[in-house]
Amino acid sequence: MRQIHRWTSIVLVLMIVSYPFIMKMKGLPQWLLYSPLLPFIVLALTGLYLFFLPYARRWRARAARMA
Repeated sequence: MRQIHRWTSIVLVLMIVSYPFIMKMKGLPQWLLYSPLLPFIVLALTGLYLFFLPYARRWRARAARMA
């Protein structure tokens, strides 16, 4: 999961850096303008997963001790 998050962040940064150059071009398809949204959504989901992973481990450990 960390590798996916890491590589997706690199892709997103490259897309954001190239965005001003893409905007200068005329006659672009509409989907190209919204293309950075896909890596952003993947980053948000994997980031949330990685953020809550330590908490989930603690919750599971506590539940195992109580049972």
